[in-house]
Amino acid sequence: MSAGPETLVEQRAARTAELSGKLTGLLARIDAACRAAGRAPEAVRLLPVTKFFPASDVAILHRLGRREFGESREQEASAKVSALREQGLTGIQWHMIGRLQRNKARAVARWAHTVHSVDSERLATALDVGAQAALEAGERTAPVRVLLQVSLDDDPARGGVAAGDLAALADHVATASGLCLSGLMAIPPLGVESDAAFARLATLHTRLLAVHPDATELSAGMSGDLESAIEHGSTVVRVGTALMGMRPITSA
Repeated sequence: MSAGPETLVEQRAARTAELSGKLTGLLARIDAACRAAGRAPEAVRLLPVTKFFPASDVAILHRLGRREFGESREQEASAKVSALREQGLTGIQWHMIGRLQRNKARAVARWAHTVHSVDSERLATALDVGAQAALEAGERTAPVRVLLQVSLDDDPARGGVAAGDLAALADHVATASGLCLSGLMAIPPLGVESDAAFARLATLHTRLLAVHPDATELSAGMSGDLESAIEHGSTVVRVGTALMGMRPITSA
């Protein structure tokens, strides 16, 4: 038996209160981490990771003032983008944060403001082709912002370009007319202390900036390690669990 209208209203109100409370606490946590690191709070943005959660949660967060959202599966993200457009929600910037297959690049290029997980020239080329097609079709008005995902344990099999190949990939992306090289992204390897991992990432970012000074974005830090990431220069933290709660059984 489906829930009645009053029950649905009550459920939405309860979810709104839950997300509002968690958002307030999370923003305070980010603010405190910035102050502890001697950084301005506005130097770090929160990217709510809404993968596996329904479009209704994104709509609630939109009403709470959020405009950037992170997704990791093309099919799920495309459905949310379409649903929220139908609701008339505007000003949303969608981020693709998960590993991206080349055969999904064209579809992602239609809606992604930023892709955090480019780790090969072949993927960058596929995304560039898709972005150019989307620009020509009027489906987007600007190039896709690209963050290079770097492997901090030099094991590209787990995702990320090896540090030694980072410069060449950056140069490749910088020449792609459908892309805009915007910075780096990384996830600390399992079993590695987060401070050490983010310190290495900061060093790699400094080297990148010496050649590509506009690549200022540093996507690092999640629910459990955002303080360490902010201390080492993160400009955007990708937070799911601490904001959204535990992943639901289904993503419907």
